[in-house]
Amino acid sequence: MVLSGCGSGSSGEKSGGEKGQAPAERTVQLPELDGQKVSVAAVWGGAEREVFLRVLDEFEKRTGAEVSFVPAQDPIIGFLESKVAGGEPPDVAMLPQVGAIEQAVANKWAKPVGPKAQQQLKKNYAEGWRELGAVDGKQYGVYFKAANKSLIWYNTAVMKNAGAQEPQTWDEFLQTAQAIYDSGIAPVSVGGAEAWTLTDWFENVYLSQAGPEKYDQLARHEIKWTDPSVKKALSTLGELFGREELLAGGTRGALGTEFPESVKQTFVGGDQPKAGMVFEGDMVSLAIAETDAKIGTDAKVFPFPAVDGESPAVVGGDAAVALKDTKGAQALLTYLASPDAAAIWAKAGGFVSPNKNLDFAAYPNDVQRDIAKALIAAGDDIRFDMSDQAPQAFGGTPGKGEWKVLQDFLKNPKDVEGAQAALEAAAAKAYKSRKSHKD
Repeated sequence: MVLSGCGSGSSGEKSGGEKGQAPAERTVQLPELDGQKVSVAAVWGGAEREVFLRVLDEFEKRTGAEVSFVPAQDPIIGFLESKVAGGEPPDVAMLPQVGAIEQAVANKWAKPVGPKAQQQLKKNYAEGWRELGAVDGKQYGVYFKAANKSLIWYNTAVMKNAGAQEPQTWDEFLQTAQAIYDSGIAPVSVGGAEAWTLTDWFENVYLSQAGPEKYDQLARHEIKWTDPSVKKALSTLGELFGREELLAGGTRGALGTEFPESVKQTFVGGDQPKAGMVFEGDMVSLAIAETDAKIGTDAKVFPFPAVDGESPAVVGGDAAVALKDTKGAQALLTYLASPDAAAIWAKAGGFVSPNKNLDFAAYPNDVQRDIAKALIAAGDDIRFDMSDQAPQAFGGTPGKGEWKVLQDFLKNPKDVEGAQAALEAAAAKAYKSRKSHKD
């Protein structure tokens, strides 16, 4: 991928939606921005980028601004650091971690959300989502895209052939996996090449098993990763990761599989795919859409199974943060906080909006509609992705911190204490660095 620059001297990737689309709804008034340039940086690629470009295209049509998409490397904070140092930060960045918002504020890059965007947030968002975009009581982020990260999708033909039912508990989930294996199909597809999927596995087990209070404490590093609750969760996860026959391609296959492929290999091949089930959030539907499988018939979903407590509800999200205090940047935040922008992506699928005033009819099928309804119904009772709350050096950097340790754990799930020690060492260093930045 060739990374385009941003700022006054760059063209970026021009937004451009599909022609002949029905006119988008207009619930918010936007200013005239004829000829003004607005650049937006995000790590999204593939289908996600294509749909986001449609969202930006509508903003262009309504304001007259010239919008460019800037493909960002992961971790985005490191990418933005190079852009800021070069004097060419984008106008707006889509930040996928709470920790990244805090770091952008600590680095004095982020600009506060303006009054018109604030009005949209108060009108359309539960307090819990607004608080996730705030730092020290001041609003910086607009959560545009959310994710329900507590879902397991399955190939209905495989489940039927195995004579299995949707499990409700972790023990039942392992029994279902065994039944699928006995029917001749690898039960679980794991996209371990992208370690963020492994953090989601851990967080769901941990939240259900240890409970919300412990979850919050670990997310803030108020308890150590050597805590017995972490040992218990890793040991539980090892009941799956430690059985190679339950993983598509075994351990090596899981570690070599990218997230989109982990989805596709569950649904390509009819009733003889490479796997029967795949875990991840609602974004799975975008990858399913690139296969012949139909959501609601060939592909269905059940909540992440309850481990010791209740079935967990972990969410993630991407927030728009202004890095330049310009009229164009603030107008884009206002637009992204409205139902208008959310409806465009909702119709395409693979998207859930935290915007409570988005009409559920915008979602393309009952499966995604129900996922969205559950997210909105949760209101303030949400638990945000733990790794996304952590300093990015620990919870969001390929080859480092939690991502690397959990990939190592997937290779050797018997070494629970070794994984705990490595997690704590990396966390202690990252959280200490975050505290020194704040001080």
